[in-house]
Amino acid sequence: MEKTPLVLVPGLLCDHGLWARQVEPLAEVADITIADAAAGTTVDEIAANLLAAAPPRFALAGLSMGGYIAFAVLRQARERVSRLCLLDTNARADRDEQKEQRRQLIEMTEGGGFEKAVRTTRPFLIHPDRMADAALNAEVDAMAERVGAETFVRQQRALLERPDSRPELGAIDVPTLVLCGREDALTPPKVHQEMADGIPGARLAIIEACGHLSPLEQPVAVTALMRLWLTGP
Repeated sequence: MEKTPLVLVPGLLCDHGLWARQVEPLAEVADITIADAAAGTTVDEIAANLLAAAPPRFALAGLSMGGYIAFAVLRQARERVSRLCLLDTNARADRDEQKEQRRQLIEMTEGGGFEKAVRTTRPFLIHPDRMADAALNAEVDAMAERVGAETFVRQQRALLERPDSRPELGAIDVPTLVLCGREDALTPPKVHQEMADGIPGARLAIIEACGHLSPLEQPVAVTALMRLWLTGP
């Protein structure tokens, strides 16, 4: 069976570790590249760098910030994307209060409080029942440490300026999976329903007992859904 080129895009404060449980099982059906979500100072620049390194045509999956980058990829080269998977993300631009929260995290980090900023974000990233899960928290901490304070600030500034992608949803004409955790506190199911309603033929999947980092929190369910997305008609 011919494998599908697949580009996986991590979220804010995440790297290849986000997809650690998907890479091996999906490798049976996909040739996988993990994009660098830190390669640029704007979402559009990160998307352009992704496109420069990607295969001529590829399936694209992005979580959270990775989803915002995916929308930028579609704006720049929609014809190169064969399938789309949007995980725990949002087509909307930030509201004013969300922008203010980002500015506070930037100020905290630039003042030497990167570890505090990371701790501040934690309750929004994982399911409340997993907050005491030492192994999961260690994985999330390890990703944050690898990403680092400088990149975190750069990513936050990039996200402050991202546009509203809702007007572009109707033009997406490839097989699309919209997926989120039921208890995602950052990008709740209602914004995923909005994306699925706006994208012709999109499938919405909501994973129970799951927060924002679905590939880490519920890897079996996420991998199974992504495999169906990759191999379906």
